[in-house]
Amino acid sequence: MTEWSGDDVQQAKDQHKMWPLDEYNIKLLNEVHPKSWANNANTNADDGEDEGANNEILFDFIAIGAGAGGLVSSRQAARRGAKSAMISFNLAGGDCLNVGCVPSKALIRCARMIREVRKAQQNNGDDFGVRISGDVEVDFGQIMRRMRKLRAEISPIDGHEKGKEIGVEVFQGFGRFVDENTVEVVRSPGEKNPIRLKFKKAAICTGGRATIPNNIPGLEKAPYTTNETLFNLTKLPNRMVVLGSGVVALEMAQVFATFGSKVTVLVRSGTLFPNNDPDAGSYLQKSLEENSNVKFVKLAKLTNVETLREAVDENDLPLMRLSIKADEEEMSIEAECLMVATGRSPNVEKLNLEAANVDFDAKQGILIDDYARSKSNSNIFSVGDCTAGVPRLTHMSGEMAKVVVNNALFDDDWKLSSLVVPSCMYTEPEFASVGIVNQVDDVDVYTTSLEHNDRSILDGEKEGYAKIFCKKDSGTIIGCSIIAGRAGELINEVTLAMKYGITLQGIGRNIHCYPTTGEAIMGCGLQIINSKW
Repeated sequence: MTEWSGDDVQQAKDQHKMWPLDEYNIKLLNEVHPKSWANNANTNADDGEDEGANNEILFDFIAIGAGAGGLVSSRQAARRGAKSAMISFNLAGGDCLNVGCVPSKALIRCARMIREVRKAQQNNGDDFGVRISGDVEVDFGQIMRRMRKLRAEISPIDGHEKGKEIGVEVFQGFGRFVDENTVEVVRSPGEKNPIRLKFKKAAICTGGRATIPNNIPGLEKAPYTTNETLFNLTKLPNRMVVLGSGVVALEMAQVFATFGSKVTVLVRSGTLFPNNDPDAGSYLQKSLEENSNVKFVKLAKLTNVETLREAVDENDLPLMRLSIKADEEEMSIEAECLMVATGRSPNVEKLNLEAANVDFDAKQGILIDDYARSKSNSNIFSVGDCTAGVPRLTHMSGEMAKVVVNNALFDDDWKLSSLVVPSCMYTEPEFASVGIVNQVDDVDVYTTSLEHNDRSILDGEKEGYAKIFCKKDSGTIIGCSIIAGRAGELINEVTLAMKYGITLQGIGRNIHCYPTTGEAIMGCGLQIINSKW
């Protein structure tokens, strides 16, 4: 049996943008893209089953893509009795496992630990009674090894063998449509006779990728990084510039600043999150500046990238000179790491969607109706980041997969418009929101500061607030914005209330444990109750 080994360094780098090829990345690759995986086209075909010409197996359901959407939909379909297949092109687990949620949260945990130790050192340890002599030493190499180790530990749940165990026929290769009910699986460019699979229903789950601006001179050939390659670093850059100010940008800006990099974030607009809670942007910017030494440049435009030095190997770093125009002021910054985080683009190219009569927008993704069906082919659905008009979040992909399985295989009528989808940025403090969070005339806003929350005081984490938005003169919740150490945990209570029509008064009357940060949510409810006295 052929497995990945230390001799496959160049192949792992060229085909999967993965390095270093240590024991942990070898374990990961053997789970999510095993070299020896055989595409057995007839494995699930029983005698007498309906097969097309050329031994084309008829599947009840095929998921094209192996990220959250493809994994959840294909496995749920199999568990519920369908003949189910999944086509995995790159790494099973998608962005979330390999270059997103999992590795980023591993780094975020280490950064939080470093800040906690430094916090304990303040005032000679008098605040917490913890005496630490000397400086806090950051071992970046060990931080990255820990991340790779934990990512590999998690990987079997997304691996091909687990899917096979559940009952999914996993095909490794690039899936593309032949016609409206047939896909082929291409294992290598120029393959003459790729396997063809017929389907009753299919879901496109091909995800997305970092958008790279095409109007910045020098950027295309520069050794920039994105989320796809950031987690390969083995050496900490002295200087890091982040192009973009969204979730990934700010999470990694704070992390690398904590590790010791001098980090500059280029913000296109005049504030962070211009379309979100109007207080959140300035609050978080101040926090990241004061507590993590992140520098922000507003109204910034990157006008040129000059590559001064290329990295000689995977343990080296390049050097770039960046020309920036910010509110009519011009500046130049040198940096070893330029992270491009300017949004996401759907992976819809080369799928031969036209042959399947699937309408799409190259910038937005697959065009769907409220049931997640293609607007032009009712037997094909779309899930996750490759889909137009839906939040590009892992938990949204997972929920869309459930919608698709129920609607495609069981004639249900689950609607995407019925979903209440929260989001969270895992900076410190975290920023979570759900629903409508704009302060307009027909909205009442109830706010509780953490400055007076007993648990926050005791933890020494008084930064933040909970803000709940209601229809005017009612307790009907339409949105929530939270800045807190565990905002991502707190937002779920409000999401549940919105989903099932529980009013803000209902939250206020619900008993919350004392002392907890969650009492801030209850505090907003008590405000509306007290206002009626």
